[in-house]
Amino acid sequence: MPALHSAFSFANSTLDQVLDDLSVRFIINCPPEELASRVCFQVEEAHWFYEDFVRTENASLPSMKLRDFTATIFQHCPLLRKWSATHEQAYENFQTYKTRIPVRGAILLNHDMTKCLLVKGWKASSSWGFPKGKINKAETDQACAIREVIEETGYDVTPLLNANEFITATVREQNLKLFVVRDVPLDTIFITQTRKEISKIAWVDLNSLPTYAKSSKRKVQGANKYYLVVPFMLPLREWINKHNPQQQQQQQQQQSKDLKKKSKKSSNINKNGDNKKQDLAELEKQFLAQFPNINMKYQVHEPVPQAQPQQPHQPQHDSQQEYVDPAKTILALLKKTPIKY
Repeated sequence: MPALHSAFSFANSTLDQVLDDLSVRFIINCPPEELASRVCFQVEEAHWFYEDFVRTENASLPSMKLRDFTATIFQHCPLLRKWSATHEQAYENFQTYKTRIPVRGAILLNHDMTKCLLVKGWKASSSWGFPKGKINKAETDQACAIREVIEETGYDVTPLLNANEFITATVREQNLKLFVVRDVPLDTIFITQTRKEISKIAWVDLNSLPTYAKSSKRKVQGANKYYLVVPFMLPLREWINKHNPQQQQQQQQQQSKDLKKKSKKSSNINKNGDNKKQDLAELEKQFLAQFPNINMKYQVHEPVPQAQPQQPHQPQHDSQQEYVDPAKTILALLKKTPIKY
């Protein structure tokens, strides 16, 4: 009886053998009508498979960035070799196209809506963000958001997701739509279903995030760390205020206190005189409170009281005394006083 051949393994494979396998898996077996429009997507999936699975079994194989991997497989695969001279342009076009693919995801909140769930990329330099990803062809917004949250956190938001509760933003020409999902238990155990994509999953206090709290210092601190979170903070805060009666009541009470303070201060200014420095400081404070997402690196226009129309210059004099024109006085003196040569 002939010996059975052992199953193929990447552990002892050469780079050429691995590229042969990847070419068959992702390129050659792809239907021709799909390959023509999805060749770069197929190459990207082959790259993920290579880094996530192949190199896990065979660490001696070189790690490659997508650009280098694209050049390598274009030269190796028979179906792609004829385009190997133009692979660089194809790569650049693909990267530009990817930045315009709509992104869908979800903002997961606890019951009190004081915390949100964030995920961190695999690399040490990666930033934090909401679970999200690019939408697939013919995929609905809700289906994409549910799939991406499951892939990145292992949590299924289907029972909690409301198709009418979402926030949209545009970042670098890319449309992002995140559904707001409430009542996620804080004791939920999140386990990513991805490989080498998500390194951390954590609940984060909303007040600690840049631009959410009314603190100018937080606008600067952590801006790069949460740059994909910041565009959603102001609309998220407004959304929470509308859907949380307790926070809305607290906000109304605070606004009432601010109005009383403003009225009292205006009364004191009218009685004690105009105090321009204090008035401008108060106006600036109110401006920043109303627009907490203003980036302090930019110049903020400070409201300035309207200038009064300039009056013709009048010399100072006692109102009880009759005003005397200085020119007429000088002429009168010249007439009375003889000029000596």
